[in-house]
Amino acid sequence: MARFQNKKPEEEQKITRARLPRGKEVLGIIDQRLGGNKMMVNCLDGKSRNCRVPGRLRRKLWLRPNDVVIIEPWELDNTRGDVIFKYRPNQIAWLKRNNYLKTEKEGF
Repeated sequence: MARFQNKKPEEEQKITRARLPRGKEVLGIIDQRLGGNKMMVNCLDGKSRNCRVPGRLRRKLWLRPNDVVIIEPWELDNTRGDVIFKYRPNQIAWLKRNNYLKTEKEGF
């Protein structure tokens, strides 16, 4: 018979660095789910894009409105893109501390 011990709540891991957008990738915040694997994302470059989750990530990424993600815009149509990465809450705090992501008071 196993005994359960009271464990202390684990502190949130300190992030020394979070993944940053490379090349044409852009940070964005999910505005609205549109059904299926599509969603509207407000990107930090000022555009609102209709984005989808690629098939290889469909079961790995669970996305909701107000999640911070990295978008890769399509080459032919700049109003669309693919969601390739989702940030965790501690990574979002790191991005805000290092001025990669604006705070809510400034607009995002």
